[in-house]
Amino acid sequence: MKKIAFFDTKPYDKIYFDKFKDEFGFEIKYFESKLNPDTAHMATKYDAVCAFVNDDIGKETIKELCETNAKIVAMRCAGYNNVNFKEAYGKIHIVRVPAYSPYAVAEHTMALLLCLNRKIHRAFNRTREYNFSLNSLIGFDLNQKTIGIIGTGKIGRTFIDICKGFKLNVIAYDPYPQKNSDIKYVTFDELCTESDIISLHCPLNKDTNHLINEKAIEKMKKGVYILNTSRGSLIDSEALLNALKNKKVGAAALDVYEEETDFFYEDLSFKIINDDVLSGLISMPNVIVTSHQAFLTHEALKNIAYVTLSNLSHYFNNENLENEICYKCHKGEECSRKEGKRCF
Repeated sequence: MKKIAFFDTKPYDKIYFDKFKDEFGFEIKYFESKLNPDTAHMATKYDAVCAFVNDDIGKETIKELCETNAKIVAMRCAGYNNVNFKEAYGKIHIVRVPAYSPYAVAEHTMALLLCLNRKIHRAFNRTREYNFSLNSLIGFDLNQKTIGIIGTGKIGRTFIDICKGFKLNVIAYDPYPQKNSDIKYVTFDELCTESDIISLHCPLNKDTNHLINEKAIEKMKKGVYILNTSRGSLIDSEALLNALKNKKVGAAALDVYEEETDFFYEDLSFKIINDDVLSGLISMPNVIVTSHQAFLTHEALKNIAYVTLSNLSHYFNNENLENEICYKCHKGEECSRKEGKRCF
């Protein structure tokens, strides 16, 4: 029976992974610690490592993992910007869950927009104190407003379908547009200048890091709403905070934050948050921050667990790793996987 070292464990992880582990014949050791250079040694005597979005799979961590028996890291998520693929190449295989439920993230994004626009979060707090005033709770009709979607992968396209149900005018930007689609693509600058609402659904890489920055915000309409349920570093958080303060940005809903690693998924309600930007964002009445929970549905968690364990089963059974990604894949270069083999 193969053994898996499972890092950054939460109670809901155990529910779904325990449901399938016997089917695949795995023994799982759950660690609450995040994977990083200081905890990688805990994988010693395990055959595989399972990691999540806020784990550190950088150069030093990979170096430490190479000292253990683990030859594969299974990411139980779609994103992989926390992996140093150059360092891992030829040493440790990296697999992921490319699509667990685009509906989960897309529906959460719309929930954030509706809540933010109609001030549901503020009304909820008021009525709990028997304050039934409607002052400062005015929203706007979504009907015929223009929403700009950045990134038209599975989640972006699912969100577009939802937006069309609300009769929103949808425009999109993607350097790799979907062929034979009815999506109205525009340039990034056009999206910034034309959108009443902007929603981010693209991966994080060197080209998209701080895509929403001071320069981009300057081009936007006064009072624009910004939604981010993708990756925190797509937005320059300090630039966003300043734009909210000077009312250039009307409101923001964030399920991710660029410095979230030390905060999200943890109960810090009795601690002082030593991050002035995050504290500033949370304190604003026109900002909603959720703790990277857009993926959190029963369906998504079930798919994440099943696909993650399937990836590991394929590895140990010497089968093709459909969901593997490597340095060459990451760089858009040719690798052996395109020939039906493993990346290396």
